[in-house]
Amino acid sequence: MKNKALYQLIGSFTLLFFAALCYIVRFYPETLTSFDRGIIQAVHRLYPQMNGYFLWVTKFANPTTITLLSVVFIGLFYFNKQKITALWLAITMALISGIGNHLLKLFFQRARPTLLPHMVTEHSFSFPSGHATASTLLYGTLICVMALFFKERTPRWIAQCIAGLLIFSIIVSRIYLGVHYPSDVLGGALLGSSWLLFTYPYYKQKKLAYDLKAIRRKR
Repeated sequence: MKNKALYQLIGSFTLLFFAALCYIVRFYPETLTSFDRGIIQAVHRLYPQMNGYFLWVTKFANPTTITLLSVVFIGLFYFNKQKITALWLAITMALISGIGNHLLKLFFQRARPTLLPHMVTEHSFSFPSGHATASTLLYGTLICVMALFFKERTPRWIAQCIAGLLIFSIIVSRIYLGVHYPSDVLGGALLGSSWLLFTYPYYKQKKLAYDLKAIRRKR
């Protein structure tokens, strides 16, 4: 695939950044205090005007919503003869968002922040943010495959921007609602991004090979 080395290089840096953050959270969490507090205070300046928006947008990454949307898109891809895309999305959401993120939470066992009142109820551990990971993976995957929905460049670019804004809004919402440290959502975003950057080139290769075989069969 064209630019495969570039994707892997950026993915390597993203993964290293995530590993470094994990190390700090595990052994030196106090060094993140000023970073986390500064961003929390900046985000909370939007209070209370943005209550309705962030309470609404965070629902797009709730476990039930993510599961339902994942099943819908996997089915949509599969039954529209995009089986490689369906498989990539299924593995991404099950392995990284489902199993991987959950195991990392159990390993770090970071408590939720208490700097602000929690505007939503959460029972799991804090790092890495499941909402940040899931939204980056699901909506990030859709950004990568948006050409399947829009052939024209302009509507495709608009849809990708909307999906990117949705990811960013969900990430900010977790800080605003008081249930995550900024380093939590950063960790989730880095985890999701590194996976997409590493696997996207392989997905493109497999999809191209599958599409070529499908064309040969029709002849």
